[in-house]
Amino acid sequence: METLLLPGADPATAAVAAALIRQGQLVAIPTETVYGLGADGLNEEAVARIFAAKGRPQDNPLILHICGPEQMEQFCHHIPQKAYDLAEAFWPGPLTMVLPARKTVPKRTTGGLDTVAIRCPDTSVTREIIRLSGVPIAAPSANLSGKPSTTTAEHVLHDHNGKIAAVVDGGPCRVGVESTIVDLTEDRPRLLRPGGVTPEQLIAVLGDLVVDKAVTAQVDKDAVVKAPGMKYRHYAPSEPVVIVSGSREKAAAYIRRHFVPGDRVLCFQEELPLYEGCSPLSYGREADVNTLSAGLFAALRELDDPAIHQVYARCPVGGGVAYAVQNRLKKAAAFHIVDAEAEE
Repeated sequence: METLLLPGADPATAAVAAALIRQGQLVAIPTETVYGLGADGLNEEAVARIFAAKGRPQDNPLILHICGPEQMEQFCHHIPQKAYDLAEAFWPGPLTMVLPARKTVPKRTTGGLDTVAIRCPDTSVTREIIRLSGVPIAAPSANLSGKPSTTTAEHVLHDHNGKIAAVVDGGPCRVGVESTIVDLTEDRPRLLRPGGVTPEQLIAVLGDLVVDKAVTAQVDKDAVVKAPGMKYRHYAPSEPVVIVSGSREKAAAYIRRHFVPGDRVLCFQEELPLYEGCSPLSYGREADVNTLSAGLFAALRELDDPAIHQVYARCPVGGGVAYAVQNRLKKAAAFHIVDAEAEE
């Protein structure tokens, strides 16, 4: 199969991509978060192709991408007012809501659940593809399952060239980590995955928010989860990742004591001089967490090299977008964290 590379700025691209979606083909679509591997979310055979292409576990739900809040009623029922409040505040944008699913949404799309994850992306060409296709687009991140996510069209082609129908090139993703997911099917809103919409922003609209265990710790392999990115080791290069916390100086001293040839260091730009001779790679500036969010997955993909023995990673602290970066790095490290302050 020849994989078409369709320029996102070309006025003809949306129609071409929408036609492929209607035919049941896989099309990688750009969003502000990451690139998604898209298919007709109501077509079980097309959705099955997503799972096969990614090597994705069948119980890992997909997100339905729609044009706007006016479409929620088509695929969800018993929608609380809080969902409309969140949509008004953050759509189009990097927020996914989990709601009760209508029977028109296949169980293959929902991971066998009675709920569905749904969002409206902040990328005009992708919303136009959804509109022209006439169907919601199911689209997990376009990486191979468990690997670092795709934030450029080149990343997608690396993983899927010759295996999917097309890639729509919308340039580098602005946010760089997957959408925030909030579950609205319980008495209290529950954060299932942090992202570009921060916990602080959610609380400002909702007045309340519970943080699910999956955000801060490894979930049991037999657990039933309502959203992507909760259960399995995700976002990870081939080799082990160890997060080293603590001050810059103590973290650098710990890493230098344990560093051996074949290891790599993933750090903040400001820390590069501390790791001279240790093959450091910066993924952004600690002083600007948005650069860390945008650069994380590109860096993790660069580190996905079987010749590397181990990666020591530095992780931002605090709330806001830093909370999402922490979550992705901890998932990549399978929550293996060393406190350099306690290791002297």
